[in-house]
Amino acid sequence: MIGFGTLINSAAIVAGGMLGHVTGRLFKPEQQESLSKTCGISVLFIAIAGAMQGMLSIDGSALVSGKSMMVVLCLAIGTIIGELIGIEKGFEKFGAWLKEKSGNSGDNQFIQAFVVASLTVCIGAMAIVGAIQDGILGDFSTLAVKSVLDFIIIAIMTSSMGKGCVFSAIPVFLFEGAITLLASLISPIMTDVAISYLSLIGSILIFCVGVNLVWNTRIRVANMLPAVVLAVVAAYLPF
Repeated sequence: MIGFGTLINSAAIVAGGMLGHVTGRLFKPEQQESLSKTCGISVLFIAIAGAMQGMLSIDGSALVSGKSMMVVLCLAIGTIIGELIGIEKGFEKFGAWLKEKSGNSGDNQFIQAFVVASLTVCIGAMAIVGAIQDGILGDFSTLAVKSVLDFIIIAIMTSSMGKGCVFSAIPVFLFEGAITLLASLISPIMTDVAISYLSLIGSILIFCVGVNLVWNTRIRVANMLPAVVLAVVAAYLPF
Protein backbone atom coordinates (compact mmCIF):
# COMPACT_ATOMS: atom_id res chain seq x y z
CA MET A 1 0.00 0.00 0.00
CA ILE A 2 1.43 3.35 -1.05
CA GLY A 3 2.01 5.58 1.96
CA PHE A 4 2.38 2.68 4.37
CA GLY A 5 6.01 3.65 5.07
CA THR A 6 4.96 7.10 6.27
CA LEU A 7 2.34 5.55 8.56
CA ILE A 8 4.91 3.13 10.02
CA ASN A 9 7.45 5.90 10.58
CA SER A 10 4.92 8.18 12.28
CA ALA A 11 3.62 5.35 14.47
CA ALA A 12 7.18 4.38 15.45
CA ILE A 13 7.88 7.94 16.59
CA VAL A 14 4.70 8.02 18.69
CA ALA A 15 5.52 4.61 20.19
CA GLY A 16 9.10 5.67 20.94
CA GLY A 17 7.83 8.86 22.52
CA MET A 18 5.37 6.99 24.73
CA LEU A 19 8.11 4.62 25.87
CA GLY A 20 10.45 7.52 26.56
CA HIS A 21 7.75 9.37 28.53
CA VAL A 22 7.18 6.36 30.79
CA THR A 23 10.86 5.61 31.35
CA GLY A 24 11.80 9.29 31.65
CA ARG A 25 9.80 9.64 34.85
CA LEU A 26 12.06 7.05 36.44
CA PHE A 27 15.14 9.26 36.09
CA LYS A 28 16.24 12.11 38.30
CA PRO A 29 16.83 15.54 36.69
CA GLU A 30 20.61 15.09 36.63
CA GLN A 31 20.20 11.67 35.05
CA GLN A 32 17.89 13.14 32.39
CA GLU A 33 20.53 15.80 31.70
CA SER A 34 23.18 13.12 31.23
CA LEU A 35 20.87 11.19 28.93
CA SER A 36 20.25 14.33 26.86
CA LYS A 37 24.00 14.88 26.47
CA THR A 38 24.47 11.24 25.50
CA CYS A 39 21.75 11.56 22.88
CA GLY A 40 23.47 14.69 21.56
CA ILE A 41 26.82 12.92 21.30
CA SER A 42 25.17 10.04 19.43
CA VAL A 43 23.58 12.49 16.99
CA LEU A 44 26.98 14.18 16.48
CA PHE A 45 28.71 10.96 15.51
CA ILE A 46 25.88 9.87 13.23
CA ALA A 47 26.12 13.25 11.50
CA ILE A 48 29.93 13.15 11.29
CA ALA A 49 29.81 9.72 9.67
CA GLY A 50 27.33 10.95 7.06
CA ALA A 51 29.25 14.15 6.35
CA MET A 52 32.61 12.42 6.03
CA GLN A 53 31.14 9.84 3.69
CA GLY A 54 30.06 12.68 1.43
CA MET A 55 33.23 14.77 1.59
CA LEU A 56 36.03 12.18 1.71
CA SER A 57 37.17 9.86 -1.06
CA ILE A 58 40.14 7.66 -1.83
CA ASP A 59 42.42 8.81 -4.65
CA GLY A 60 44.94 6.07 -5.19
CA SER A 61 46.52 5.60 -1.76
CA ALA A 62 45.52 9.04 -0.47
CA LEU A 63 42.42 10.15 1.38
CA VAL A 64 41.20 13.44 -0.11
CA SER A 65 38.34 15.77 0.70
CA GLY A 66 36.06 17.65 -1.65
CA LYS A 67 32.76 19.49 -2.11
CA SER A 68 33.91 22.23 0.28
CA MET A 69 32.72 25.04 -1.99
CA MET A 70 29.33 23.40 -2.43
CA VAL A 71 28.93 23.01 1.32
CA VAL A 72 29.87 26.62 2.07
CA LEU A 73 27.61 28.10 -0.60
CA CYS A 74 24.60 25.90 0.19
CA LEU A 75 24.82 26.55 3.93
CA ALA A 76 25.48 30.28 3.61
CA ILE A 77 22.82 31.03 1.00
CA GLY A 78 20.37 28.57 2.56
CA THR A 79 20.74 30.15 5.99
CA ILE A 80 20.20 33.63 4.59
CA ILE A 81 16.99 32.46 2.89
CA GLY A 82 15.84 30.71 6.05
CA GLU A 83 16.54 33.73 8.23
CA LEU A 84 14.61 36.00 5.88
CA ILE A 85 11.65 33.62 5.78
CA GLY A 86 11.80 32.94 9.54
CA ILE A 87 11.44 29.15 9.37
CA GLU A 88 12.55 28.67 12.99
CA LYS A 89 9.86 31.08 14.22
CA GLY A 90 7.31 29.13 12.20
CA PHE A 91 8.37 25.90 13.90
CA GLU A 92 8.19 27.58 17.30
CA LYS A 93 4.74 29.05 16.64
CA PHE A 94 3.45 25.65 15.55
CA GLY A 95 5.08 24.10 18.62
CA ALA A 96 3.42 26.72 20.85
CA TRP A 97 0.05 25.94 19.24
CA LEU A 98 0.57 22.20 19.82
CA LYS A 99 1.65 22.89 23.39
CA GLU A 100 -1.59 24.76 24.10
CA LYS A 101 -3.92 22.39 22.25
CA SER A 102 -2.37 19.26 23.74
CA GLY A 103 -2.74 20.51 27.31
CA ASN A 104 1.00 20.84 27.93
CA SER A 105 1.05 24.57 28.65
CA GLY A 106 3.01 23.94 31.85
CA ASP A 107 5.84 22.13 30.05
CA ASN A 108 8.62 24.71 29.62
CA GLN A 109 10.68 22.39 27.40
CA PHE A 110 7.83 21.42 25.06
CA ILE A 111 8.64 23.77 22.16
CA GLN A 112 12.39 23.14 22.24
CA ALA A 113 11.81 19.38 22.43
CA PHE A 114 9.38 19.52 19.51
CA VAL A 115 11.71 21.57 17.29
CA VAL A 116 14.86 19.57 18.08
CA ALA A 117 13.16 16.19 17.64
CA SER A 118 11.42 17.27 14.43
CA LEU A 119 14.66 18.43 12.86
CA THR A 120 16.46 15.24 13.90
CA VAL A 121 13.94 12.84 12.34
CA CYS A 122 12.93 14.93 9.28
CA ILE A 123 16.33 15.92 7.89
CA GLY A 124 18.17 13.31 5.87
CA ALA A 125 18.24 11.37 2.64
CA MET A 126 16.44 8.34 4.10
CA ALA A 127 13.21 10.32 4.54
CA ILE A 128 13.21 11.61 0.96
CA VAL A 129 14.53 8.51 -0.82
CA GLY A 130 12.33 6.22 1.27
CA ALA A 131 9.22 8.28 0.57
CA ILE A 132 9.96 8.33 -3.18
CA GLN A 133 10.42 4.54 -3.20
CA ASP A 134 7.16 4.18 -1.32
CA GLY A 135 5.30 6.50 -3.69
CA ILE A 136 6.53 4.96 -6.94
CA LEU A 137 7.19 1.31 -6.13
CA GLY A 138 5.17 0.80 -2.98
CA ASP A 139 8.46 -0.23 -1.36
CA PHE A 140 8.52 1.00 2.25
CA SER A 141 11.64 -0.92 3.32
CA THR A 142 13.83 2.21 3.63
CA LEU A 143 11.23 3.98 5.76
CA ALA A 144 10.83 0.82 7.84
CA VAL A 145 14.55 0.91 8.68
CA LYS A 146 14.29 4.63 9.42
CA SER A 147 11.33 3.88 11.70
CA VAL A 148 13.48 1.64 13.90
CA LEU A 149 16.16 4.33 14.18
CA ASP A 150 13.58 7.04 14.89
CA PHE A 151 11.90 4.87 17.54
CA ILE A 152 15.17 4.62 19.46
CA ILE A 153 16.13 8.28 19.00
CA ILE A 154 12.72 9.65 20.01
CA ALA A 155 12.50 7.31 23.01
CA ILE A 156 15.81 8.65 24.32
CA MET A 157 14.95 12.26 23.50
CA THR A 158 11.54 12.07 25.15
CA SER A 159 12.92 10.53 28.32
CA SER A 160 15.31 13.47 28.69
CA MET A 161 13.52 16.40 27.02
CA GLY A 162 9.83 15.70 27.49
CA LYS A 163 6.61 15.04 25.60
CA GLY A 164 7.25 17.65 22.92
CA CYS A 165 9.40 15.09 21.10
CA VAL A 166 6.39 12.83 20.50
CA PHE A 167 4.73 15.48 18.34
CA SER A 168 7.60 15.33 15.85
CA ALA A 169 5.47 12.58 14.28
CA ILE A 170 3.30 15.34 12.78
CA PRO A 171 5.95 17.05 10.58
CA VAL A 172 7.32 13.62 9.64
CA PHE A 173 3.86 12.50 8.54
CA LEU A 174 3.29 15.69 6.54
CA PHE A 175 6.80 15.78 5.04
CA GLU A 176 7.11 12.13 4.02
CA GLY A 177 3.45 11.96 3.03
CA ALA A 178 3.82 14.93 0.68
CA ILE A 179 6.93 13.46 -0.94
CA THR A 180 5.19 10.10 -1.36
CA LEU A 181 2.26 11.77 -3.13
CA LEU A 182 4.62 13.85 -5.33
CA ALA A 183 7.11 11.02 -5.88
CA SER A 184 6.54 10.78 -9.64
CA LEU A 185 7.44 14.48 -9.98
CA ILE A 186 10.39 14.47 -7.58
CA SER A 187 12.01 11.20 -8.65
CA PRO A 188 13.52 12.40 -11.99
CA ILE A 189 15.55 15.17 -10.31
CA MET A 190 16.83 12.97 -7.46
CA THR A 191 19.89 11.60 -9.26
CA ASP A 192 22.64 9.76 -7.38
CA VAL A 193 24.63 13.00 -7.18
CA ALA A 194 21.62 14.94 -5.89
CA ILE A 195 20.97 12.33 -3.20
CA SER A 196 24.67 12.38 -2.25
CA TYR A 197 24.70 16.17 -1.90
CA LEU A 198 21.41 16.17 0.01
CA SER A 199 22.75 13.53 2.41
CA LEU A 200 25.93 15.56 2.97
CA ILE A 201 24.14 18.83 3.77
CA GLY A 202 21.52 17.00 5.81
CA SER A 203 24.24 15.37 7.89
CA ILE A 204 25.80 18.77 8.61
CA LEU A 205 22.44 20.12 9.77
CA ILE A 206 21.96 17.10 12.02
CA PHE A 207 25.45 17.81 13.41
CA CYS A 208 24.21 21.29 14.36
CA VAL A 209 21.27 19.68 16.18
CA GLY A 210 23.76 17.58 18.14
CA VAL A 211 25.79 20.68 19.01
CA ASN A 212 22.66 22.29 20.43
CA LEU A 213 21.95 19.21 22.55
CA VAL A 214 25.45 18.79 23.94
CA TRP A 215 26.43 22.41 24.56
CA ASN A 216 22.99 24.01 25.03
CA THR A 217 23.75 26.45 22.23
CA ARG A 218 21.17 28.18 20.02
CA ILE A 219 22.03 27.40 16.42
CA ARG A 220 18.80 28.09 14.51
CA VAL A 221 18.97 24.87 12.50
CA ALA A 222 15.45 25.24 11.07
CA ASN A 223 16.58 28.43 9.33
CA MET A 224 19.28 26.39 7.61
CA LEU A 225 16.79 24.00 5.98
CA PRO A 226 16.78 25.73 2.55
CA ALA A 227 20.37 24.50 2.24
CA VAL A 228 18.97 20.99 1.68
CA VAL A 229 17.01 22.20 -1.36
CA LEU A 230 20.04 24.09 -2.64
CA ALA A 231 22.08 20.89 -2.33
CA VAL A 232 19.82 19.23 -4.88
CA VAL A 233 20.12 22.27 -7.17
CA ALA A 234 23.91 22.15 -6.77
CA ALA A 235 23.95 18.65 -8.23
CA TYR A 236 23.20 20.25 -11.60
CA LEU A 237 25.85 22.95 -11.35
CA PRO A 238 29.57 22.64 -12.21
CA PHE A 239 31.71 22.65 -9.04
